[in-house]
Amino acid sequence: MKRLYTTLATLALCIISILANDTTHLYRIDIHQEIGSTSWRYLQNGMHKAIQKDANAVILHLNTYGGLVLHADSMRTLILNAPIPVYAYIENNAASAGALIALACDSIYMQNGARMGAATVVNETGEAMPDKYQSYMRATMRATAQAHGCDTTITQQGDTIVTWRRNPIIAEAMVDERVVIPQLSDSGQILTFTPDEAIANGYCEGIVESVEQMITQNLAIEQYTIEQYTPSLYDKIAGFLTNPALQALMVTLIIGGIFFELKTPGIGFPSAVAVIAAILYFLPLFISGTAESWELLAFVAGIIFLVIELFVIPGFGVAGISGVILMLGALILAALNNIVFDFTFVTGIDISRSILTVLAGLVIAIVFLIFLSHRIGAKGMLYRFALHAEQKNSEGYIGVDTTARTLVGCVGTAITRMAPSGKVKVDSEIYDAVSLYGQYIEAGTSVEIIRHENNQIYVTPHNH
Repeated sequence: MKRLYTTLATLALCIISILANDTTHLYRIDIHQEIGSTSWRYLQNGMHKAIQKDANAVILHLNTYGGLVLHADSMRTLILNAPIPVYAYIENNAASAGALIALACDSIYMQNGARMGAATVVNETGEAMPDKYQSYMRATMRATAQAHGCDTTITQQGDTIVTWRRNPIIAEAMVDERVVIPQLSDSGQILTFTPDEAIANGYCEGIVESVEQMITQNLAIEQYTIEQYTPSLYDKIAGFLTNPALQALMVTLIIGGIFFELKTPGIGFPSAVAVIAAILYFLPLFISGTAESWELLAFVAGIIFLVIELFVIPGFGVAGISGVILMLGALILAALNNIVFDFTFVTGIDISRSILTVLAGLVIAIVFLIFLSHRIGAKGMLYRFALHAEQKNSEGYIGVDTTARTLVGCVGTAITRMAPSGKVKVDSEIYDAVSLYGQYIEAGTSVEIIRHENNQIYVTPHNH
């Protein structure tokens, strides 16, 4: 079905430009950076503007070594579901996540010397991830290739022969070195296409040296206008701020700032950190339309519940738990394009990414707070964050002796007449004392220390 739609769309473009002598409007989006939140935002905005301006097709100009699988998967889904054709022009590289994005396009054109493939999932050091990650990527590549359709032929013997427009096994070989493609890749080698190899195996429609050549020679469009998507400064900043790693850091600063502010008197630096982090987290989501006002209100309500629990209600109960749930829930939901819990247009990947981002920030905050609790005051860069001042007697500071508190229950002797105050002797030490009931006690009487209050000891005659 996808193949039929693509063929009809291409024919329609040719008819519009040649027979109707009309101008075909094309929209070009460049992806020349690592696949991530910024490139995902560029493609989202570019596709939206292309549809808004009634473009007949989108030219996706690719030159990337790959990037994050989560964002690449979102981009390939957007391309596969696009209401207008999307044509990929690979200038030099479409590696890893870039290969997945190119594979989602209706047609692929490659420049001489370009390469496409090597889609194995790797970590930050370039090492291959465990097989469960590779399994997901293999299935994603196969499903993307299959989305472009196939032809079925029934032989005279009644056998059904399926001919894929893009062979899904070849797509899988770009991820798994165990998949052998004769004359292309041997066992132990990840598949990467050159332009000629891609054409021979149905993964490329032509070799071109420019976008213009692709339009005029391969798409056979003579009269056209091409509009370039130009990201604004805000798009670049928002793309950077909506990076999951940075969002997790903002969550860490929000939680850490609130914790330290609740533990210290007044409003100071921790509050400023938490407020700035909250603004940097919510503002890009608000402007892009992902977050809504009620999510921010839920976040603020969570903070209020937490403050009430800590300063008004003793212990930690319903208010505190509700506050934590509201705060974390607001942070998660703000990153999802839901309309008051309507998740119609929210994918499972988006939900997982939002939950993992917030939980990662929470875990980092907890670990960071535990680390600080052991490091603050110790020698080093955190030494100044603790109070080290000494109140010395030589500088006029007077301490209160608490030795008398330990005398409760001891027996001593009144060495002066107590009327009702006087002095008593306990274990060769002399202390000021007061008769408990205001009674007079003669010197030499055995007394028992009954209580200590306001740094004063109270006595009664022993065995009274």
